[in-house]
Amino acid sequence: MSDDRPIIKKVIKVSGGGHHGGAWKVAYADFVTAMMAFFLLMWLINTTTPEQKRGVADYFAPASISESLSGAGGILGGTSLGEDGARNSGTTELVTKLQPKAAKTPDQSNSKGNGSPSTQVSESALQQAISRREEMAFQSAAESLRQAMQDMPELAELSKNLIVDQTPEGLRIQIVDQEGRSMFEPGSANLLPHTMVLLRSVAKIINRLPNRISIYGHTDASPSAVSGYSNWDLSFNRANASRQILQESHVAEDRLYQVTGKAGSEPLFPDDPFMPGNRRISIVLLREAPPLPPGYKL
Repeated sequence: MSDDRPIIKKVIKVSGGGHHGGAWKVAYADFVTAMMAFFLLMWLINTTTPEQKRGVADYFAPASISESLSGAGGILGGTSLGEDGARNSGTTELVTKLQPKAAKTPDQSNSKGNGSPSTQVSESALQQAISRREEMAFQSAAESLRQAMQDMPELAELSKNLIVDQTPEGLRIQIVDQEGRSMFEPGSANLLPHTMVLLRSVAKIINRLPNRISIYGHTDASPSAVSGYSNWDLSFNRANASRQILQESHVAEDRLYQVTGKAGSEPLFPDDPFMPGNRRISIVLLREAPPLPPGYKL
């Protein structure tokens, strides 16, 4: 007898994305979120300033936690180490009171005397501060003078006649002769008009600084053509004529340290002592610090 009953098959449908289901979507979403957070963090690091980074670091540092030792917890729970209760930090004062006093060394016991290490260190620091300030003032003065040479048409042509540099003695401003352009009349201490214009511009820069001034006159090695009038006389008279122009331009007389004629003893171009550039006026702002008035503070 044949069995004509139909065969019934049960089909079980699996929902949710097949074999792995939807778990991969969750993992992928976590990965994308993590990458987005990573790139956002890198962007914030690149856009924040060092001060902002230090502020964030200080916020999360343990030091930002309150130092109060009051309240429950610990061996001294409920008590405070300070005299003023929870308002006092307590810890610093207690350590200060309990720490033993260090014995004075011979250097410490004599620290109030003259020549003590602390006094020497303070004097050295003061000298270094004065030197740094003076160096910056010299650099600013030199730059201002160069800028004036560029801004003033009447001085632009004289830029080759002006040399500004720093020496161990101080800031040196040299007004030198060039081939075809002298600063003085030949063999004379009479200044030419463009030389007076240049000296007045130099005086404006000098008046910005308090340093004392030395003025040197130089000639080349050619002997003087005037009988009884040597290059020593000529170089001094030219330096003195320059001094007069500076004083007329309101440079105080008490700032003048010396006016000297050196003839051809210090040529600017030793290889060619007859070169026109050896004829010059040197104005030096001395490095030594002027005396400070009472109560003056740096």
